[in-house]
Amino acid sequence: MIVGVLSDTHLSGRSRGLPRTMMTAFREVDVILHAGDWVTLDVYEELSKLAPVYGVAGNGDPEAIVQRFGLKTTVECGGVRIGLVHGHTGPGKTTPERAIRAFADDKPDLIVFGHSHIPLLEKSGQTVLFNPGSPTAKRRQPAYSYGLVTINGTAFEAKHVFFADPL
Repeated sequence: MIVGVLSDTHLSGRSRGLPRTMMTAFREVDVILHAGDWVTLDVYEELSKLAPVYGVAGNGDPEAIVQRFGLKTTVECGGVRIGLVHGHTGPGKTTPERAIRAFADDKPDLIVFGHSHIPLLEKSGQTVLFNPGSPTAKRRQPAYSYGLVTINGTAFEAKHVFFADPL
C-alpha cells in the first residue's frame, strides 16, 4: 500500500492549483492524507479523483473544512495506525511537540502533521513523526515537498519528495 501525504496547500481562487509532479505521483497511491490548511474544499475535490482522501483542518481553514474534517483523526492503513493532525493547537512549544501530545493516549505508529511547512521525519519513542512540508507554499524552505509512505503489513517507510517548480 502506498499513501500520499501533503499539508499546507493554502490554495485559494488566485492560486495555480496543485503541482503536476505531485498529482502524477498520487495517481499511483492507494490513499491520500492531508494534514490541514487546505483553505478551499476544491483541494479535496481534486485529490479525491485520484484516491480516497482523509484529512484534518488547520488554522487557515474556514469553518466548512473544520466541520467536515475536524482537527484530529486516526486512520488505519494496512496494519499501520496513522494519527493525523495539523499541529497548531494544544500544549507544547513546537509543532512536533503539539502533534505528539495530541496523540498521547492513542500511541499511533506514525503521526502526520503540518503547520510549520518544514519537512520533518524523525522518531519519538516508538512513533515516527512525519511533516511532509508543503507542495505549494514552501516559505523559506529550499524546495516544495510532499510525502509518500510505503506500507507492507505493519512495516512502513516514509519519505519526502522534493521538487523545485510548483506547477
